[in-house]
Amino acid sequence: MEVGKLTVSLRGTTGHKGASRKLRAEGNVPGVCYGASPEGKIEPLSIVVNVKALRAALDPVRKHNTVINLTIEGGAKPQTLHALVKEYQIDPMRRDITHVDLIAVDPNKEVNSTVPLEFVGKPKGTIDGGQLRIVLRNLEVRAKPADIPIKLPVDVTPLEIGDVIHVSSIALPAGVTAITGRDLAVVTCAAPEEEKVAAVAEGAAPAEGAAPAAGAAAAAPAAGAKDAKAPAGKDAKAAPAAAAKPAAKK
Repeated sequence: MEVGKLTVSLRGTTGHKGASRKLRAEGNVPGVCYGASPEGKIEPLSIVVNVKALRAALDPVRKHNTVINLTIEGGAKPQTLHALVKEYQIDPMRRDITHVDLIAVDPNKEVNSTVPLEFVGKPKGTIDGGQLRIVLRNLEVRAKPADIPIKLPVDVTPLEIGDVIHVSSIALPAGVTAITGRDLAVVTCAAPEEEKVAAVAEGAAPAEGAAPAAGAAAAAPAAGAKDAKAPAGKDAKAAPAAAAKPAAKK
């Protein structure tokens, strides 16, 4: 096994849980490869990937941005492609890789990729109590496979309290363009007062002795209802007595 090189095989049986479990028991997982090559479009191919070999093929620094020389065996003849790891699925309980998506790429054409941001330096604003707030940790870029940067440094040293660094301010290597919106904030140096005000607003309690408005409104009708019933009760008792009095004899 070698960094940047991976051999996989075509998978004949698909859609069966039993077959997938058998693969995983052997240290392999099902996968799919699709994309493009210098010869044209690559239709989706069901493949079997050895997890250990895949990890060994990835550069420890570039990781998923490693351009892999991929050999696919099992057909009429072995097929060689350049590929990137597009994504992989992980079992939520065991944390094992359960499926891998490889995207074939044309080394002469640009592709989309996600590159981590590296924040360097100490903001000037922290001297006055400011706090660094990171908004984005990765940047989506477009470049030829060989030109995909390992990481993009962001110098936060000049940041004063209230300053913001946007995507448009990040220096990109030649041949690399940002897909992430240029006006999006990447990192800022926030004033300490902002956090104190937010904390007070979230934990504020009603003033001592103050009753909720809703409770006061509910109490008023109750008192009014008691007063209103007293006259009604008096009239109700008088009415039957008047009705019971016999009529005067003529």
